[in-house]
Formats: sequence, C-alpha cells, structure tokens
Amino acid sequence: MRTRAVQVFKSSTTIINMSGATELVVDVETLPDGFILRPKGDVDMARSPALRIKLTEALKGKPTRLVVDLSDVPYMDSSGLATLIEALQTTRKNKIKFIVCNLSPRVRSILEIARLTTVFTVVDNREQALKA
Repeated sequence: MRTRAVQVFKSSTTIINMSGATELVVDVETLPDGFILRPKGDVDMARSPALRIKLTEALKGKPTRLVVDLSDVPYMDSSGLATLIEALQTTRKNKIKFIVCNLSPRVRSILEIARLTTVFTVVDNREQALKA
C-alpha cells in the first residue's frame, strides 16, 4: 500500500447577519486536490446562505474534489438541501467530485426522504470521502 504526505490548511469563517446573530461557522480545509467544508450548526433558511457562500468560494478554486462534512450539522431543512443540490449541479458541470460525509441520523433521514442519497455520493466518514 502506498502512502503520501498530505499538507492540510485550515480556516474557519463565522458569518454574521445584519441583526448581529451568528449564522453559521464553516471550517474549510485545503487538500492537495480540493477542499473539505465543515459547517457547524443547523443549516436552515437563515443559515444556508452562509454555506452557499463558502461552497461558491471553494468552487472558484477549481478543485477536483469537494467534500462536505456534516458531522456538526444536527438539522438541515429544504433550503440547506437546495444549497447542496446547487453545489452538486456546479460540480457535475465542471467534472468535480462532490462527496457528502458524516451525516447524523436526522440529516441522513432528510436526504433519504427526499431520495437524495441516490443522487449524492454519501459516505460514512472523511477517510472514505478522500478515497471516493
């Protein structure tokens, strides 16, 4: 089995809305072939624009892989799903791998009800996302 050294750069962004309320923290890790985005908190109508901004910024970097780690997302509504679907459409047009990992049972259930587990590449953890 071959191994290689991987240099990872991390950044974190907290976006504040006009009323001063915290919308969403999104950690971004830079990988040799792309990015891992890790939102922290509910991704709902009020907070999904923050995730959309970070996804758009990451896609401007023209990665070959974009991973969304949802381990710290306890809840996602339809606007959060729409944000992920928009990113999926962009990645497909640009031949970028788009992987979603570490879904909580509640978020997995939402994706299953919407039948999106058949549309997204969904894996259990980050290691699998890096190999997908």
